[in-house]
Amino acid sequence: MAFYEVYSHPAVIRYKTSVCTKATLFLVVVLCLTYIPPLLVAYRSQGFWIKRSTYEEQPAVRFQYQVLLVAGTSTQGDIVAWSTFAHLNNMLGMKLRIPAVSVREEDWNQDGKLDVFRFQLQLPLKPDEEVYSVQLLLTFSYQLFRMSTVVMQSLALVQHSSPVPGAKLLISGDLRLQQRTPLPHRGLYNIYNVSLVDDSSPFASAYDLDNIVRSYQERNLTTVLSCPTPVWTVGRAAGSPFELNLDIRYPVEVISYRPGFWETIKFAWIQYVSILLIFLWVFERIQRFVFQNQVLTTVPIPVGKPHLS
Repeated sequence: MAFYEVYSHPAVIRYKTSVCTKATLFLVVVLCLTYIPPLLVAYRSQGFWIKRSTYEEQPAVRFQYQVLLVAGTSTQGDIVAWSTFAHLNNMLGMKLRIPAVSVREEDWNQDGKLDVFRFQLQLPLKPDEEVYSVQLLLTFSYQLFRMSTVVMQSLALVQHSSPVPGAKLLISGDLRLQQRTPLPHRGLYNIYNVSLVDDSSPFASAYDLDNIVRSYQERNLTTVLSCPTPVWTVGRAAGSPFELNLDIRYPVEVISYRPGFWETIKFAWIQYVSILLIFLWVFERIQRFVFQNQVLTTVPIPVGKPHLS
């Protein structure tokens, strides 16, 4: 009669010994060598505790309708200017020029966040005036929501100069976020939600570009206008205004932040377990060899031994 296997299961054998034996000492040593070295290897291989991580988010940006324009009209340092700040305009006197300004913000993908800011300015000039340089400051409200809630006031600074007088300047760039330190992983971060220009001040120092930019750059979180190729057009017709066209995009940013406790533990646990599995496999084979071959004396006791009838 032919036989075939209908069921199988492994036989369990327990190896017992008293407390004060070489087998007990061997087991303690094996346990220590199994669980402690993987921790040391993971820690010494750098990056066991994750201190910084990143995520992507498109910021919510809004133009604050605060503008400061300074145009150099000669190589000797003569200027004309205009701003949205009443006190500064009063101090400009004969240097004040009132431009025609057009502003438009667009949401290309209809996701509720603006994608591009378009700014057009036409600066009237006297017949004997030419524009050799331009400095333009614009302020924005800048917000992030995915991890910590970031609310701040930021600015974009446009600067360009040429030895040849211009008729038009085109700037097309991205408003990029710059971080000196990572953000917290949660909570409200609004320490920079303050006005960059004190428009209530009657003093000229409050509107000085050097002071504004210097104070702004001392922050840990700023924005900068990235424009690789400004276009300076020459040949302005007599009596025509100087034109400034500005297109600013709000791209998705890679934002650095400090991970929380559970994210840090999760990252460390994955590294530890991946190394621990190798040690478990190696030392399990060592223990099987030692006890099955009675290298150290123990008492083997089969468990669940079947009864034969």
